[in-house]
Amino acid sequence: MGLELTGRARYLPLFMCGIVAYIGKKEAQPLLLDGLRRLEYRGYDSSGLAILNGSLHVSKKVGRISNLEECLSGAPLSGTIGISHTRWATHGEPNDTNAHPHLDNRKKLALVHNGVVENYQALKRKLVAAGHTFESETDTEILAHLVGSMYDSLPASTPHRLETALKLALKQVQGTYGVAVVHADEPDVLVGARRGSPLVLGIGQDEHFLASDVSAIVAHTQKVVYLKDFDLITLTGNSFTIKSITDKPSEFQISEVDYRTEDAELGSFPHFMLKEIFEQPTSIQNAVRGRLNAEEASAVLGGLNMSPQELREVERIVITACGTALHAGIVGEHIIESLAHIPVEIDFASEFRYRNCPMDRRTLVIVVSQSGETADTLGALREARRRGYRVLGICNNVGSTIARETDGGVYMHAGPEIGVAATKSFTSQVTIFALLGLLLGRMRFLSFTQGSEFIKGLEALPDQITKLLKQADKIRAIADKYKSVKSMLYFGRNVQYGVAMEGALKMKEISYIHAEGYPAAELKHGVIAMIDHHTPSIFIVPNDSLRNKNISTMQEVKARKGPIIAIATEGDEDVAAIADDTIFVPAAHECLLPILAVVPLQLFSYYTAVLLNRDVDKPRNLAKSVTVE
Repeated sequence: MGLELTGRARYLPLFMCGIVAYIGKKEAQPLLLDGLRRLEYRGYDSSGLAILNGSLHVSKKVGRISNLEECLSGAPLSGTIGISHTRWATHGEPNDTNAHPHLDNRKKLALVHNGVVENYQALKRKLVAAGHTFESETDTEILAHLVGSMYDSLPASTPHRLETALKLALKQVQGTYGVAVVHADEPDVLVGARRGSPLVLGIGQDEHFLASDVSAIVAHTQKVVYLKDFDLITLTGNSFTIKSITDKPSEFQISEVDYRTEDAELGSFPHFMLKEIFEQPTSIQNAVRGRLNAEEASAVLGGLNMSPQELREVERIVITACGTALHAGIVGEHIIESLAHIPVEIDFASEFRYRNCPMDRRTLVIVVSQSGETADTLGALREARRRGYRVLGICNNVGSTIARETDGGVYMHAGPEIGVAATKSFTSQVTIFALLGLLLGRMRFLSFTQGSEFIKGLEALPDQITKLLKQADKIRAIADKYKSVKSMLYFGRNVQYGVAMEGALKMKEISYIHAEGYPAAELKHGVIAMIDHHTPSIFIVPNDSLRNKNISTMQEVKARKGPIIAIATEGDEDVAAIADDTIFVPAAHECLLPILAVVPLQLFSYYTAVLLNRDVDKPRNLAKSVTVE
């Protein structure tokens, strides 16, 4: 176990595509549909299910789950064992035929699959040579035929025949998978397996669930097992066994989910993104709870699994992540360098494992992933471990692969984040970097007084964000003013550069307005060519050490008739006099200002998207977490 854990298991639901499977005594169809609806936030383009009742009955439709429900409304499928899926296309366009589940050559086996079969073309050639014909363009149908072929090749008397067939098939597969499989000849068995794509077992009373995340099943059970890579699971209504495809022993632990069904529901909010923006006072409070030591003016991060001496010996830190987590790392770089005077480097996780990055033995690698399952970040983690470096993780999912494979780390405890556009995970990650900077700083150059003041700043953040959120109506009015523009530019310097990047990303993700984030001083190095009266510039210019330089850059934009929206410290009339619109944030320690500055940018992007009638929680082409490379 890598990361620190206090209390019961906490879980954050995410990942592209979705699997829900059931075996028990109840009708499967309503349970499967309910589970699929709870996975809608992940992003998908089609859905389907297969119910086993004497024979296989399959229904699948392109588009929203409501299309599948409408298809089934006149002729519901009866049966107490079934599998279902929401698909995010990787191989083959979105249509009814390419939707999951897929059947084998004899139409007796049904399979749903998350992931990518990299050697599907070679497998398909072998199957075609053996007489198989295919209906879809997907790699998953090849996998279904392969498992069915293995099943048919085994004697009927083979114990655990379906389990054995899946094991034999997956040993031939290159790539990633989370799968659930049923077969008409074994009407009381459901099997599944994972490699690189999450899968969780839900344990009920005389019933079991298999799902790609726990949000799909938490309404029915609180007891779960997070499967590990190469785990192979066989379920009946009242029993389960977990083995390893590699023939090595497989150990598992039953965890209790520590969030309620309503935590992953909208409540009175129109969108999950807005709900999660407003949850940030609580999520930041959870991130610091029990981790501040006022007597030593330092932080307590026991889950790092490093002694004080080992922490003092760190001479360089490499932070690697993707997307929003990468932007949090950019902010974290400045925080750690400022507080602890340790050189920090940021690297795209997708690039880290393909670079020959020279690092000495006193380098500490930190991987950041809200889900703990991001494929590129996992690749970077494994590459760093392969080279012999100590790796710490920052994530939100106790059962995740990053939590298991890192040497230590810190859980965010942010609670469920359903919206595809990450919000509270960013501020939680930056808060954890602030805690890490405080801890390392107190071991090196930070005085007791400086540490105490920093702790007071951390403790003040929840109330300050609550105050900030009261400006929501004002921010909506600003969004209404600029909603029709084609492009936006975001500027921040030093610790605020990561916030500029994150603000631009949020605007792109959910409004589809082109937006770019830059260090403010880069304006003169090409970006200034983009300035005109149709292109607003968003400046993050709090009262910090670079305020005056930022004001000078704002003046350059103003001189070229560029509209300016400023994020400024309360009472800064100089900034307000230059900007066309100003959003004020409370005064805070320079290293904590990014946590405050990003909140108005989150609301700005949210309201812009709403005013443009975008699908805020399910933006086009995006999934909550990228679990394939």
